[in-house]
Amino acid sequence: MTEAPAAPAPALTTRRAPGCPFDPPPVTQELREQAPVTRVSLWNGSTAWLVTRHEEQVAVLRDPRISADNQHPGYPSVSASFEATRAHNRTFITMDEPEHNAQRRRFTGDFTIKRTQSLRPRIERIVTDLLDAMEQTGPPADLVTAFALPLPSLVICELLGVPYEDHDFFQRCSAVMIDTRSAPEAALAASQELLAYLAKLVESKAEQPGDDLLSRLAAQYLLTGESTVDECAKQARLLLVAGHETTANMIALGTCALLQHPEQLAAVRDGSPQRVANAVEELLRYLTITHMGRRRVAVADIEVGGQLIRAGEAVICANDLANRDPEVFADPDRLDVDRAARAHLAFGSGPHQCLGQNLARIELQLAYPALLRRFPGLRVDRPLEELPFRTDMAVYGLHELPVSW
Repeated sequence: MTEAPAAPAPALTTRRAPGCPFDPPPVTQELREQAPVTRVSLWNGSTAWLVTRHEEQVAVLRDPRISADNQHPGYPSVSASFEATRAHNRTFITMDEPEHNAQRRRFTGDFTIKRTQSLRPRIERIVTDLLDAMEQTGPPADLVTAFALPLPSLVICELLGVPYEDHDFFQRCSAVMIDTRSAPEAALAASQELLAYLAKLVESKAEQPGDDLLSRLAAQYLLTGESTVDECAKQARLLLVAGHETTANMIALGTCALLQHPEQLAAVRDGSPQRVANAVEELLRYLTITHMGRRRVAVADIEVGGQLIRAGEAVICANDLANRDPEVFADPDRLDVDRAARAHLAFGSGPHQCLGQNLARIELQLAYPALLRRFPGLRVDRPLEELPFRTDMAVYGLHELPVSW
């Protein structure tokens, strides 16, 4: 067991190298090979332990001595805007047991494999309608606004009971909240604005319930006094934002990556459902859009990879690096849609593993082949190096993807 190194901590970066928008930053890949648990410097001058290998990350994310509670003083915020809103945005994903499980289990029934599979016909209908609209309008198109963003937005709105006609409002708030460059005041204002909107919606569901998650939440926990309007609204905000931001960026970024690999694209376009499902796992591994890592803080001394991490010290699990770990994935920097990639950490690991992963998988399994079959001549209208990748956001992806067919 070793103590912290005396040398200055290198600055943590999530910037991709020019021309390599799908790969983790080279400097962090070097850290995985040379110093798999190393202290790095953050945006505010504080430091954190960066855990880069797959084995150690799984151990950390499953260890109760490593806390997800963002109220701990040592918690490593992503940026000044995230620091300003962390208390306001506290939900079950930033809670520890038993509070975490008590809050999370309120929603698990709506995200089981059986429940999400029952949504498949409706998701297929949404996919078809969006592609019909794209075809009718004709090229060129921005794949983000025409397909990648509205698909998961419509699905999560129907699941929650949020009116889709308000999507411009909640997508604007969401964009400000997850932009690492947002002024703290702007991020807090957007968070409060969205929370107020959802609080009113939860109250209306309590009075006039429908067949949706927010109505069930209001009936089971608000009307019984087990929860407050504010608590329900905060959980709804998490599900709404996470439910469309992550999948939307996977659709756009995954399509862009496949267009750079025609043989892989053909396998997804023409493959069986089982092959497409496998391809989705590989795209999740290869792209890993949560490139800010899973952020934690130690609540007791713990040894990770031979390194002593003391109570109160920040920890960041770089999932994009773990998903390129050659000890787990052979030739990890190569996209191979036939690879057995289910060991990836794109959805995290342990008790905080992504609640919505089953829904995300179905959306991606339906979106990619349907898009590629409808438009077999799909192509990106701009050189890869000129595309606006979301290096400034907590969720990686593309701000826009101009395409023709």
